[in-house]
Amino acid sequence: MRILLVGASGTIGQKITEALASEHVVLRAGRNGADVSVDITSPESIASMYEEIGRVDAVINASGGANFKTVPELTPELNEKGIESKLKGQINLVLLGQEYVNDGGSFTLTTGVMMDDPIPMGASAAMANGGVKAFVKAASIEIPRGIRINSVSPNIVEESWSRLGGFFAGFDPVPAARVARAYVKSVEGAQTGQNYKVY
Repeated sequence: MRILLVGASGTIGQKITEALASEHVVLRAGRNGADVSVDITSPESIASMYEEIGRVDAVINASGGANFKTVPELTPELNEKGIESKLKGQINLVLLGQEYVNDGGSFTLTTGVMMDDPIPMGASAAMANGGVKAFVKAASIEIPRGIRINSVSPNIVEESWSRLGGFFAGFDPVPAARVARAYVKSVEGAQTGQNYKVY
């Protein structure tokens, strides 16, 4: 398969590349150090990326951010990051990419543990994750040409624990390589409309 991986240079993105590159052609996309440049907060940038790479068999997104603030601190402006990046950015990858995905291909987006197991300062990220999950489930019944769509919901990963573990008191981190297996399942499997939890 010819697979587009957005967010390839991230902690999880690197493990997804390792898991798929021996069997497939992985086209790495991101802001830095990639085969093609993209800013998922910009529909124009997403459209340019697709025009540059052409048709693919699968699109994976392992990127997207949100601000971590308590609800009393969270302003509409701070909340926009989660909306523009984690939520709209991922959805726009699907809306603008449908015509570039071959028949029977797939999209795989990324949600996260905090939408099901809340953490302090995680409301904005949880909002975006929940929106992505709902979009995936609803879109799966309408995407044409046998194209499938799923999402992966990772726990905090071991490789990020030293940097982010303070946000996840009492959580049991998982290896990023195990998270990557869920993306392989989405790409190589047959299911659609699923949210694969790796907790």
